[in-house]
Amino acid sequence: MGLVVVAGCAPAGGLKPASRPATGASTAAKLVPQISAAEAAKQAVAAVKQASTAYADAYNARDYAAIAAQWTDKAELIEGGSRLEGRDAIVNSIKAWLGRHPQAKLAIEVTDVEPLATSLARVAGVIRFTPAPGEKPVATRFESLRVLDDGGWRLAESLVAPSHAAALDDLDWLVGSWQATDHDGGSVRIEFSRGLDGYALVGRGTRQPKGGAAVESLQLIHADRATGVVRNWIFDSTGARAEGVLESDGTSFHQTLVGTPAEGAVGRVARWVQVISPAGGDRFTLHAIDRSLDGVSVPDERPLHFKRQP
Repeated sequence: MGLVVVAGCAPAGGLKPASRPATGASTAAKLVPQISAAEAAKQAVAAVKQASTAYADAYNARDYAAIAAQWTDKAELIEGGSRLEGRDAIVNSIKAWLGRHPQAKLAIEVTDVEPLATSLARVAGVIRFTPAPGEKPVATRFESLRVLDDGGWRLAESLVAPSHAAALDDLDWLVGSWQATDHDGGSVRIEFSRGLDGYALVGRGTRQPKGGAAVESLQLIHADRATGVVRNWIFDSTGARAEGVLESDGTSFHQTLVGTPAEGAVGRVARWVQVISPAGGDRFTLHAIDRSLDGVSVPDERPLHFKRQP
C-alpha cells in the first residue's frame, strides 16, 4: 500500500475569502488526508508486519505464486553459506525444500521493523520451522530489507542465520550406509552418523579398487556456531586431506575442496568441486568436477551413484 504525506502551507498573503465554494484542485486538496511522518512510519511498520504474516500463510498453504510475489525480481537470499540470487531461484529452492519436508510448517516472529525511508524498511526476527507435526520447531534468526514496490512491501534481501545444529538438518538424509560401484568395477562404501551431540555429521568410508589395496577415509561435516556456515574436512589413509565449505542451491549440494593429494601424486595442491545430488531418499550422485593439481586442470571424474544399504 502506498503512503502519501501531504504538507500544506498558505500563501504569504494569507487566504482570501471566496465568494463561492472552492472547486477543482482546491477541493481535491481538502479531500486528501494529511498524516504526519510519525503516522506514516507507523503505517509502514504495520504493513511490513502484515506482509511477514502473509509470507508464512503462503508458505504453509504451498501457494508458490504468493511466495514469489513477496520477493523482488532481483532479490537475494543468504542462508548460512548458501546464496541465492533472483526470485525464481529462491522460489525453486523453497519448492525443493518442501519436497523433502512435505509436512513442514513455518511461523515468523517479527521483533523489529525500522523504516529507513518512505519505501524502505529493515526487518528482524525469528523464523520457526516445524519439520512435521509433533516435532520440535527449529528457530533461525533473520534480517531482511523490504521495499515498497508496486503497492506491496517486498523482500529485496534476506539474511538467515541457521542455528548451530539446525544448519545440518538438510543433510539428515545422508545418515545411514551407502554403496556405489567404483569406476574400475570396485566398490565404494560410506556410512554417515550424527556426532558431537548432533552438531556434526561423521562419515567413514572405504574405497576398494578392483584388485588393489583399500583406501579408508574419515569425513567431518560441522556447522560454524556463529554463522551457520557448514564446513567439511576429509582425510584418508594415503595421507591425502582436504577441506571446504558446503553450500546448497536448493536441489544439490556443492563444496569447493582444497587440500593435499595422496602420497606419490604429481602435485602439491589439489582443488576440485564435489557435487552431491540427492535422487529421492535412497539414492544420490557424487561427482568431482573442476579438478586441478597445482593449478593445472585435470579431467573430471565419472560420477558415483550411491544407493542406500539396509
